[in-house]
Amino acid sequence: MTASIIASSKRLVVKVGSSLVTDDGRGLDHERLALWSAQIARLVELGKEVVLVSSGAIAEGMQRLGWSKRPHAMHELQAAAAVGQMGLIEAYERSFRGHQLRTAQILLTHADLADRERYLNARSTLRTLLELKVIPIINENDTVVTEEIKFGDNDTLGALVANLIEADALIILTDQSGLYTADPRKDPNAKLLAEVTAGDAALEAMAGGAGSSIGRGGMLTKVLAAKRAARSGAHTVIASGREADVLIRLAQGERIGTQFTAINEPIAARRQWLADHLQVRGKLKLDAGAARALTEQGKSLLPIGVTEVIGDFQRGEVVACLGPDGRDLARGLVNYSADEARKIQRKATSEIEAALGYIDEPELIHRDNLALL
Repeated sequence: MTASIIASSKRLVVKVGSSLVTDDGRGLDHERLALWSAQIARLVELGKEVVLVSSGAIAEGMQRLGWSKRPHAMHELQAAAAVGQMGLIEAYERSFRGHQLRTAQILLTHADLADRERYLNARSTLRTLLELKVIPIINENDTVVTEEIKFGDNDTLGALVANLIEADALIILTDQSGLYTADPRKDPNAKLLAEVTAGDAALEAMAGGAGSSIGRGGMLTKVLAAKRAARSGAHTVIASGREADVLIRLAQGERIGTQFTAINEPIAARRQWLADHLQVRGKLKLDAGAARALTEQGKSLLPIGVTEVIGDFQRGEVVACLGPDGRDLARGLVNYSADEARKIQRKATSEIEAALGYIDEPELIHRDNLALL
């Protein structure tokens, strides 16, 4: 068995979940936070750059407020996050200070990464912090998040951050040992998978199941996060956060948990930004020929290949391209509004001017503004 990919990785994103951070919802586990801080400090000594993505604000807020069950109302979740974030960041700051490491708190929403300028600003800030040997501690900004802009789980956030800073690897620490062939809590014959290929569709079926009562993500969100991280060339390791010195042992080459190997070449920053849009302004459904032209031939999307225009969007906004079966194929910056797109769908490029009275671009989406999923 080959050594862990973490041994040769310089820039890492480490994500720890709510159940681990809060000792299954009983409040912040200060002892465990101290252990992770010590391990990350050791990684820095080894010359690695580390960004920490940590859940736990809502769970800590619930404990401080005396709530035994995670609320469903958005305003209650936001209140719990506001209360809990104070304790979470204080605990990390204190732990890292003991290793002479400075920390920085960064709270993100999807809107921060959906806007091109804010995306670049976040990227620049994180890279500067790493150059200064500061440990960025990132969480979703649950205090202001809404249904429309939330990442949904910090596994996805960890993958987006890995893409953002072009990390070599994403480490997801969880309360499970890794990905099994079946749920080990229900199937005694389930086997741990030591190495898989990120993006393998068969893995999603193995990972089905809900998250804990404290967090939002189950194993499926972690498998999908590994797939997303792989788009920028980042490998992923899912391992138990309760393993002794797990980060150090991974950095020394020991194989722990499940390693998701990224086999795709990193895509360009502009296309990565497009691909990372979890929310889109509208959707374009394509016929089989247009779907093949995009996915197999790397061509632009022409109006003639569009069978349906869904939603209300303006020129220059991000839309999703769906295959004939409804599967999400790509994201792209559209050259025409939704109303205009409806008028020119199923029409040849030569017919655009007659349909609209003018022509802006011959393509509905140019290939340079398309990112395949």
